[in-house]
Amino acid sequence: MTRPGRTHTTEVVYRLYETVDELTTVIENARSVPMSGSCMVPRDHVLDLLDDLRESLPEDVQAAGAIVEQRTEILQQAQAEAERLTTVTREESEALLAQSRRQRDELLGVARRQRDELLEQAQADAEQLLVDAEAEAERLLAEARVHREVMLGAAQEEHERLITETEVYRGAVTRADELGAQAHADAARVRAEVDEYVDTRLADFGTTLERMLRSVEKARTTLREP
Repeated sequence: MTRPGRTHTTEVVYRLYETVDELTTVIENARSVPMSGSCMVPRDHVLDLLDDLRESLPEDVQAAGAIVEQRTEILQQAQAEAERLTTVTREESEALLAQSRRQRDELLGVARRQRDELLEQAQADAEQLLVDAEAEAERLLAEARVHREVMLGAAQEEHERLITETEVYRGAVTRADELGAQAHADAARVRAEVDEYVDTRLADFGTTLERMLRSVEKARTTLREP
């Protein structure tokens, strides 16, 4: 016994083959277009055959076609969503890039301003240090000049004192030499005078002794006489 479902399937397949055969016959008997490989077919008749072919398709095939159409629609929706997301992502990326550029420009502006402020402050500090250094140099030079003048004055006074002391010393030495020479001369004179005095006294004493000796001899002679 043949199953109803199998009989229906056979009829469907038979109708499909008939429709395909009829389409083949229409195309084979179609009028050729000169100078080309195309042909002219009756549009309405071919469309009717295609409708019959579509209606003759099994439900599974129709469901598969619906799934294919749904898949195509889903793919189209996915493509549209992907394009939308791509557009959104591109817009967000461009917005983020623009924001990053603005932040970069702001940071660069802040950095440039801080750099300029630091350079101005450094320039001002350098100029102030230069002014302070010049003032300190002038002060040190003034102190050095004063100290030099004081040292030169002290050196001049010491020089004059040494010259004075040297002259006094030389005068003292000269005076001492003069006094020494005079002392030697006085000593020689005194010695000569003493020698002369002693010699005179000795001569007088010798004369006195000679008179006394003559007196003694005379007295002795007198004593010897009878």
